[in-house]
Parts: sequence; C-alpha cells; structure tokens
Amino acid sequence: MTDKPKKPKKPQQVFTLLVQIGRKDGDGLPDGATGAALMCFASGVDEAEAVRETVALLKQADTAPLDVTGYGTLDERLAEGHEIDGEERALMQRALDENAVIVAQVTPFFDKD
Repeated sequence: MTDKPKKPKKPQQVFTLLVQIGRKDGDGLPDGATGAALMCFASGVDEAEAVRETVALLKQADTAPLDVTGYGTLDERLAEGHEIDGEERALMQRALDENAVIVAQVTPFFDKD
C-alpha cells in the first residue's frame, strides 16, 4: 500500500470584500434603512473560499447578503495604489490569525424621499 503524496497546503490569505445586504427581520440595521454595505476582511486559500465563508457567516447572523465585490489581498490592493492605514492592516492580520471574517465597517442605506 502506497501513501499518496500530500499536496502542499495553500496558505491562507486575507481578502477585502464589500458585501451588500438587504433587509431581514433581526438584522440589526437602523430603522428606515433599506440595506447596508459591509466592508469585510475574510481569510481563505482563495477569494472564492473567502466569499463563501463570508456569505455563510452573514446568513447565520440573520442578514440577507445580496452581492459581494472582491478587492483582493493586501498586496493586490497596494499594487493598485490603495492607501491602507494601520488600523485596517491590524484588522486584516486579525482575520488571518483567527481564520475569521471581520466586519470592519457597516454603512446603512436609506431611501431618499
């Protein structure tokens, strides 16, 4: 019996994701909000895994994810000229260290009447 050679494990990376959510009972958004944008830092071996994990977590948290836009890893964002402050870098590192999804910012949407 021969053992299969183990594939090298892909390292975890942190991806910046912008998730748009709609309204759902118990979502914790302010009264009158029609939804929100969530800036998240999520770990994964690739962006697809980070998106899947983020959407699953947000559904468990009684939110209604509608759309996800990926902005890449720290290195990809820096290469595109994004300015990333120390606080944002610390949250990215925390997402990596804890293999977690960190919601860094919530921006509620309101209808303009």
